[in-house]
Amino acid sequence: MLSVSNLSVQFGKRILFDEVNTTFTQGNCYGIIGANGSGKSTFLKILSGKMDPTSGHVSLESGKRMSVLEQNHNLYDAHTVLETVLMGNKPLFNIKTEIDALYADYTDENAEKIGELQVQFEEMNGWNADSDAAAMLSNLGIKEDFHYTLMSDLDGKQKVRVLLAQALFGNPDVLIMDEPTNDLDYETISWLETFLANYDNCVIVVSHDRHFLDAVCTHISDIDFGKINHYSGNYTFWYESSQLAARQRAQQNKKAEEKKKELEEFIRRFSANVAKSKQATSRKKMIEKLNIEDIRPSSRRYPAIIFEREREAGDQILNIEGLAASIDGDLLFQNIDLNLAKSDKVVVFSRDSRATTAFYQILNNKEKADAGKFSWGITTTQSYLPLDNSEFFDNNLTLVDWLRQWAKTEEEREEVNIRGFLGKMIFSGEEALKKSNVLSGGEKVRCMLSRMMMIRANVLMLDEPTNHLDLESITAFNNSLKNFKGTILFTTHDHEFAQTVANRVVELTPNGVIDRYTTFDEYMQNPKIKELRNKMYRVTV
Repeated sequence: MLSVSNLSVQFGKRILFDEVNTTFTQGNCYGIIGANGSGKSTFLKILSGKMDPTSGHVSLESGKRMSVLEQNHNLYDAHTVLETVLMGNKPLFNIKTEIDALYADYTDENAEKIGELQVQFEEMNGWNADSDAAAMLSNLGIKEDFHYTLMSDLDGKQKVRVLLAQALFGNPDVLIMDEPTNDLDYETISWLETFLANYDNCVIVVSHDRHFLDAVCTHISDIDFGKINHYSGNYTFWYESSQLAARQRAQQNKKAEEKKKELEEFIRRFSANVAKSKQATSRKKMIEKLNIEDIRPSSRRYPAIIFEREREAGDQILNIEGLAASIDGDLLFQNIDLNLAKSDKVVVFSRDSRATTAFYQILNNKEKADAGKFSWGITTTQSYLPLDNSEFFDNNLTLVDWLRQWAKTEEEREEVNIRGFLGKMIFSGEEALKKSNVLSGGEKVRCMLSRMMMIRANVLMLDEPTNHLDLESITAFNNSLKNFKGTILFTTHDHEFAQTVANRVVELTPNGVIDRYTTFDEYMQNPKIKELRNKMYRVTV
């Protein structure tokens, strides 16, 4: 359906892609993965025709339509919301526009032309276009009241949803999406996962959301060494199989037959697990047919994120009574009463993301609450990863000197030990001498994690910790939190993080707190909790 032939991309002396040949076929969803800077977004731009390769070409099967999730959120500001969605199907929208123009300047000569266009319009199911677009918007959380609003009057998160509806509208043959879950809430992401899992055409997606990749992907397309290789299965299967292959490569003395049996057993076990997923039958067949020789170790570098505690905390961790906060007259939360135990790993969330950030800022004495109080246990030490870390990087220090600020002993201040912490976060050699004020978003987060590891706190607070990180860092970070023996308060849009780390769910609402000891999935799927959540967000006069 979509083929790539002899594609090469070079920027100066840097070769991003080297003679890539691959095909994307109907009925499959391809998750494009690769380390930061490997060229994922560049590849999508080339596939969609928004960027030309250095050499080679991309060809779409004749008569097929491609749709791309738009990244420029202000491109359609002069159009209404509904019109913006309809523009996702350009052939249909162009015919509709021409019919409207001919009717506006109606003459007898135009009548025949209008008739011809209306036949084409009907063949494209055009008479249902408005209602189909409206349904798509409603499924993505854009209420009917906004359908005839100008795009310029929407906020950023609403625009993201409209542009997603635009990309999905009209059943495109090839759908290309770069980070489609950004700025979406859990419910909307769940709807999108179901939609794509049942989508019959070709989907090509870049995402750092592992749960999303597992839910929708039939193949993982790995960018490595300037090439792109397709692997059957979802992200978890790719990750676990590549790790197994890497371990086997490290055991060079292991007999070939033993390696083969180990890989075959792994495929059998994973195939049985996949049988419970949404795309069970097709995925299971793909994995069963997989040639064990196709499984290869990845060149990825995973950071070594290990949170240790200087001391174990006592039984009293945190007590909160009647806490309330608002911003610019908007009530974020009130009547928050909580008591944390040392075994708690709490995912904190709210329908208003400002609420969770305000909550952490108050607990770290960065902001004052409107009402209420809180107290930390005397045996606790806290370490905080804020949503906005810019204040930590407004200097010209090298990373070695930057991290040295949080060293507690003379031994820790020694360069060899500082470099050890940085090395765990893949800042080795000359990279450790980078200036802190020129770092990328992902590098800053990795520095903040180095800082947290050095502090050795027994309570961790994390506000959207996966922002800016690549899949390798997210996976390593996730595993470290699962193994951490202390208390964690965290907010994340990463479903896998929430489900695999948390044993308690706390939701902050304008009418109090919902607090349950349960897994995140059980919390979100419980019908009684759903009813309670809707009640807690109702505005009372």
